[in-house]
Amino acid sequence: MEAHMDVSWNMEDEYEKFVRRMNPPRVVIDNESCESATVIRVDSANKHGILLEVVQVLTDLNLVITKAYISSDGSWFMDVFNVTDRERKKVKDENVLDCIRKYLGADSSVTAAIRRSIGIQPSSEYTSIELTGTDRPGLLSEICAVLANLKCNVVNAEVWTHNSRAAAVMHVTDQATNLPITDPQRLSKVKELLRNVLKRNHKSRGASTAVSLGHTHTERRLHQMMFADRDYERGERASSDDQLRPQVTVTDCTDKDYSVVTIRCKDRPKLLFDTVCTLTDMQYVVFHANVDAERPEAYQEYYIRHIDGSPVNSEAERRRVIQCLEAAIERRVSEGLKLELCTNDRVGLLSDVTRIFRENSLSVTRAEVTTKGGNAINTFYVCDASGLPVDSKRIDAVRLLIGQTILKVKDSSAYSSSPPQESGTRFLFGNLFKSKSLCNFGLVRPYS
Repeated sequence: MEAHMDVSWNMEDEYEKFVRRMNPPRVVIDNESCESATVIRVDSANKHGILLEVVQVLTDLNLVITKAYISSDGSWFMDVFNVTDRERKKVKDENVLDCIRKYLGADSSVTAAIRRSIGIQPSSEYTSIELTGTDRPGLLSEICAVLANLKCNVVNAEVWTHNSRAAAVMHVTDQATNLPITDPQRLSKVKELLRNVLKRNHKSRGASTAVSLGHTHTERRLHQMMFADRDYERGERASSDDQLRPQVTVTDCTDKDYSVVTIRCKDRPKLLFDTVCTLTDMQYVVFHANVDAERPEAYQEYYIRHIDGSPVNSEAERRRVIQCLEAAIERRVSEGLKLELCTNDRVGLLSDVTRIFRENSLSVTRAEVTTKGGNAINTFYVCDASGLPVDSKRIDAVRLLIGQTILKVKDSSAYSSSPPQESGTRFLFGNLFKSKSLCNFGLVRPYS
């Protein structure tokens, strides 16, 4: 099957190279016409998903898209992006500018690779584990303990939680060899034990585990996983404050036979990427768009049709588009205190850290785990078990256990001066009853 996939990809690559030779894309980078941003113009042959490909490249280069004008009504794709670096300055770094030309220009061969990254590419560096399930106290701590017990070293991971659902993409290697895990029996055992962890709560809606020797674009994949898991469906208990929700509307443009999607919400990094991902996953084509994120509130307007050529044509479909876009915006919102952990990487590090969080009643709303050059660089967003700001004394206690120079507070505004009341609300890393501690199960050793 792998050989068949390679042949298929090669055929797609050759066809795409032919199309690009006939209609080579053109990228113009202008640092003169706008005072506050670098202007990037991209013209190329139009195809479904090309907007996502371009936005993904700019986002992966850590660029901030402050404005965008998109037009792809016909066979040609014409986009203009105003971008800055993370410090809101023009992009002057020649290495970054060269990457833009390389990845989006006429000589680029990256487009097919980007499209394939939406699925799976072979990887010789790690084994990829994908998990989705119902969020509950101590879940990630248990997952990390199981992986450590199975001699799997977590080298990279990203975890999102939203609307009582959790999704994770974890890259693991064999503890002894630091190579991908390829033994089918061992992989089957990893899947079985992780599935048992995810399904411990029999009242949960469902759980999914997948293991592959492949590479995916992690954030792209997390959106797909949570969309497939229907995290956009709000239950009766998920009635959060409507004023805090993104303002999403879907109206008709009858004279042009489009549906018009309008989004107003607080601006944040990667917002455009998140909304375009969801529209693409829902099989909608963006024909025109206007994006303005120069103020604290972002404004996005899309003129769309379904891939079959029809606009949004029912009230049920309209509600679903609104719910899915709201979910896409909310998934990456990082509520809570930002903690950054930097230390030498070692086997079982993530298991130990998440266990300490759990034992000190810290709940993590999002996590990013990376390993570079033998160093672990991890970011956690934490709140208390009730979702309120964290008591500073509790954070100080956790830092003493882990190491004050290793675990640092990056956003002190989320501190609480008084101890919060205990609550039984659900979170990914939360309170786990002492009687059910993993130490009692013999899966992890007490930290000392």
